[in-house]
Order: sequence, then structure tokens, then C-alpha cells
Amino acid sequence: MSDATDVSRSRALAAKVLHAAFVILKDKGGEAPGRDLVAEIPNKVELDDWAKASYEKSGNIRWQSTLHFFSIDAIKAGFLVKKKGVWYLTPEGEKKLELGPKGLLDAATAAYRDWKAKNLNADTPIAEIQSPLLGPGEIEEHRQEATIQELEEASIDGIKAGIDKKNEYEFQDIVAALLRGMGYYTPFIAPRGKDGGVDIIAYRDPLGTVTPRIKVQIKHRQDKAPVMEVRQLMGLLQKEGDVGIFVSSGGFTPDAKTAARGSHVHVELIDLDRLIALWQEFYPKMADDDKVLLPLMPIYFYAPK
Repeated sequence: MSDATDVSRSRALAAKVLHAAFVILKDKGGEAPGRDLVAEIPNKVELDDWAKASYEKSGNIRWQSTLHFFSIDAIKAGFLVKKKGVWYLTPEGEKKLELGPKGLLDAATAAYRDWKAKNLNADTPIAEIQSPLLGPGEIEEHRQEATIQELEEASIDGIKAGIDKKNEYEFQDIVAALLRGMGYYTPFIAPRGKDGGVDIIAYRDPLGTVTPRIKVQIKHRQDKAPVMEVRQLMGLLQKEGDVGIFVSSGGFTPDAKTAARGSHVHVELIDLDRLIALWQEFYPKMADDDKVLLPLMPIYFYAPK
């Protein structure tokens, strides 16, 4: 059983790493993949041997587990959002940065207590709601939720690693498979060597008589797609009912995103995170021949209310 000293030491560590995570998120414009965020924290704060030690049973590193555990308070407080392995700093969370490490964690805990009071059943002891420390049941709930979030981030990393190993033509086949899983027909997939600006043409019906008629451009590389390439796709949308989709595993420059939002023709930008989210969503609807291009394995967890 942990004593008060252990609890105090853990909260001090939590305050330090949580605040560092918020600072990194702010510096990155408010969002970052969880794994990238965790990798940067040791560059922001000093971690002693106790913080860097691994737990004997799980093998998890103490400071990383502490960060994930206490991030649950920040999420319930509305300071932080985690979605598909990406962490997002909310405006409320950014404002709390000025409180410093301890003030930020205390504010998250207090807001969590308010959330808990509003969402617990009537027979929950008042002392449990008012206590600054988590009760045994709450600790287990935090651990379970933090573990699931860590596993989700690991799964996203695994999918990204799988995609990174694909060449440009295999990546093109993945995009075509996704479109078929979404209910589209793909009568044209550019052969190797062709570079005419359109890599895939997709229709809602086999003959392309029903709008939208989709023209897809695909780039599989590390650097962000520039505005010039997005505008090239716009120029190919000549007929009424034409829709453009630009898939870039490296993402898009700010100018490219602005151009797509302000375009008089519909151009949808899909980066790697969005592609993975769509692949996960429509994977059950795909044909077996398409699933093998990027196979997934669903895992189910017990999730009580």
C-alpha cells in the first residue's frame, strides 16, 4: 500500500510532466501525436532515476504511466482531449498553463471532482467526492482508462509503421481499398509510371452516372503537400459533380489547407491520421482481398460506465 509520501511524490511528478506536455502542445499549435509528445518530455523536464524506473509487473516506465494516469483528470476537466492517438490542448487548458505545474494539476483535480459530483450516483459518499485523493475504485478506473488510451496510441503507431513500409503504389492500393469499403467503385487506378495528376477515379455507381464523381490524387512521402499540388488537382475538376480528394501521408502545408477551404470546387484533404481513422471505421465493410493490404485485429475491453 502506498503511503502519503508516495502519493505526494507521484503528484509532484505528475504536475511536472503534465505541465511539460501542455507546454509542448502549445508550442506545436495545440496538437501532437501522443507518442511524439511523450518522446519530447525528457527534453523539457529533469527526471530522476525513480521517475525513469520501470514497474516490475508491467514493465511500464513510472513517469510515462504517471502522465497517462493523471491526464485523465485533465480530460475530465476539459483541459485536454485525446482522440485516435492524438493529444489536443483546449483553450481552457492553455489558460491554465499560467498556474504553473502544481497549480495546473490542482485545477485539473478540482475540475475532475466537479465532474465526478455531477456524474456519480446518489449513494456515492460525499467524502469521496470532496477528497483531494482518488479512492480505490477511482484509481482502478483511471488505470483502466489510461491503459486503453496508451494501447490506442500504440495501435495507431503500429498502423503508421505498416503504412510507412508501403511503397507509393501499395499506398495507392490502400486508398482505393478504402474507397471501395466506403461504397465507391474504382474503375481507374493509375498504372505504375503514370503521373497525370489523377491516381484514382471513383464513382457511386459502376458507370459513373451518379454524382459525385471523385478524382483522387495521392502522395506518399514525408514532406507536406504544398499549395501548388492542391491547386493542380483543383484544375482537373472541370465537370459539374466533380469532387477532388487529395491524400497525403505527409500532411499539408497551411497554405494548402487554406486553398482547399476557400476553393469554389470541393477538394477534400486527407492526411495520415484521418486516413487511419477512416480505415479503422470502414475496415469491417471491406472485402477480404482489400483487408489484407493493411490488416487490423480488433481487441475488446471491459468498459463499465
